[in-house]
Amino acid sequence: MADSAALDLLAINTVRTLAMDAVQAADSGHPGTPMALAPLTYALFTRHLRHAPSNPRWQDRDRFVLSAGHASMLLYGTLFLSGYDLSLDDLKQFRQWGSKTPGHPEVGHTPGVETTTGPLGQGIANAVGLALAERSLAATFNRPEHAVIDHYTWFIAGDGCLMEGLSHEAASFAGHQKLGKLIGFFDDNGISIDGRTDLTCSDDTARRFEAYGWQVLHVADVNDLAAIDRAVAAAKADTQRPTLIITKSVIGFGSPNRAGTAKAHGEPLGKDEIALTKQALGWTPAEPFTVPEAAVTHWRAQVTAGGEQAQKDWMQRFVAYTKAHPAEAKELGRRWHGDLPAKWESHLPTFDAANGSVATRAASGAVINAVAPHVPELLGGSADLAGSNLTIVKGATGCSAEHPDGRNLYFGIREHAMGAIMNGMALHGGFIPYGGTFLVFADYMRPAIRLAALMGQHVIYVFTHDSIGLGEDGPTHQPIEHLAALRCIPNLLVVRPADAAETVEAWRVALEHKGGPVALVLSRQKVPFIDRTGRGGAAGLARGAYVLADPADGTAPRAVILSSGSEVAIALEAQQALAAEGIATRVVSAPSLELFARQDAAWWAAVLPDGVPRVAIEAAHPMSWYRWVGSTGAVLGIESFGASAPAPRLYAEYGLTAARVAGAVKAVLG
Repeated sequence: MADSAALDLLAINTVRTLAMDAVQAADSGHPGTPMALAPLTYALFTRHLRHAPSNPRWQDRDRFVLSAGHASMLLYGTLFLSGYDLSLDDLKQFRQWGSKTPGHPEVGHTPGVETTTGPLGQGIANAVGLALAERSLAATFNRPEHAVIDHYTWFIAGDGCLMEGLSHEAASFAGHQKLGKLIGFFDDNGISIDGRTDLTCSDDTARRFEAYGWQVLHVADVNDLAAIDRAVAAAKADTQRPTLIITKSVIGFGSPNRAGTAKAHGEPLGKDEIALTKQALGWTPAEPFTVPEAAVTHWRAQVTAGGEQAQKDWMQRFVAYTKAHPAEAKELGRRWHGDLPAKWESHLPTFDAANGSVATRAASGAVINAVAPHVPELLGGSADLAGSNLTIVKGATGCSAEHPDGRNLYFGIREHAMGAIMNGMALHGGFIPYGGTFLVFADYMRPAIRLAALMGQHVIYVFTHDSIGLGEDGPTHQPIEHLAALRCIPNLLVVRPADAAETVEAWRVALEHKGGPVALVLSRQKVPFIDRTGRGGAAGLARGAYVLADPADGTAPRAVILSSGSEVAIALEAQQALAAEGIATRVVSAPSLELFARQDAAWWAAVLPDGVPRVAIEAAHPMSWYRWVGSTGAVLGIESFGASAPAPRLYAEYGLTAARVAGAVKAVLG
């Protein structure tokens, strides 16, 4: 027993010393939390997590999220010692160009990392999404004799994570949903970058989480492995509540002069302090990046006996499941691989002159309800705006503890959590999550949108009430800068359809899109159905911009009018007015500038012929359009806040009219 305890401590101290050495070598980073929490990740990864380093993407593995992503060396050291495809040389390259060990964990970059963390609180909400996805898939596919989806989600959060408002939103949602297989650890070390946390915070964390509906447990000393084991057992015993285990630790544990202080948080300890710390830990030899073979052998033997064996057992169970329920196994495999059902697009609705003059949000709602029965992985809802965003699947139940396989998610007025929870659902696999709110409130969830784009996750945002066209609610609810801001996010696809037909195509693109999130930007007000007889078909949306209407008389256009969304109808009206004056123009519908930018030069030239001046109109900040109109063109947009008035009056007051477009065309023609 003594030998085992000594090996435990050797393994734990290996994580501590690796963290010190890596941060020192990089001359930047956060050594204190890895030094403090090494016992916790050792206990979790060797005794409690079901994970297989030989197969990091095993579907029924437990998910582990380091929400306190600045402590990345804690995770990297743990993954290395567990046997993931991460070498000692990778640790030596911590925070360096091209290494597998960036400053904060990045999913898809480092084997074993489940989500990209660093912005504090995001990981907690991602973990909520992961746990929600596990429960929903289990309810859909498990059978009494075959539990093929049955795993836990774990997270570690620090003081900063719990200070962020996102943690309040996500924890409240998780408690309400009774996510009993979500287990979190709060690293209660009382230190942040500025000093002791009592400078800024006097919360009673335990009472706060109890009020959210969580089970709250305590570990008085993170170095007490038996206490961690007992807490985990108690957490798993409560199947009706998520669990937060408040764990006391000392930041920079072992450092004679830095332990328990802010100086251990976010900077290298220094060579002299590292030497003293290693001496205090009884660590020999003192050379950087020393890894005792006994520590590696001891750690990996436990992982092999636990998680690796669990994976092999699961494979046998899944084979039995496949034989007993072949259709369900095939469907589960399809969803895991992210393939859409065969012929799903045949269920997309069609619009014509009789039913097509609707708000694009209404057309979007029709699409959701048409395809949801045939695309079961589509799961989502709204941030308490379902009746406005039209995101409800009619006739379906809400997703809840009582109905874990429900199709409608009620996120509540928690836009930020909604975005981050959807990220977790997408990361888990088996779902295409979508969530709705007003476009102006995209600001509340922007950090989660940015991370979805960074991680390349298939998430769909339904942003309605997209302009001053929402009318009387006024400037607090009228987005101006939001389209431009969203278009600036790398890897985010923004699509603003002009009418019902383009909305159908927008959803087609959104569902088929791989490698990143999609923002559907939709109108509150009705827009006219565009008769495409003799005009460009809405399928052109897939290329971002296309020729919607050339001069009716077949002459070459003297100017091009570009637009998106509800302003396309204004552009068409301006084209007719100019034609009456003998000025031939082309109207280009440009619902997605990102998709258009991905096309080749030949397509650009076909849509926007060289030497033909251009005018763009959009009820938003004009910044996005200057690339496409060039120095000789003009952009009609809005560079001030909106106002409270009926939409037609607002469009007139802000100069977004066919007459003004026509005037701008004449001006660029000289």
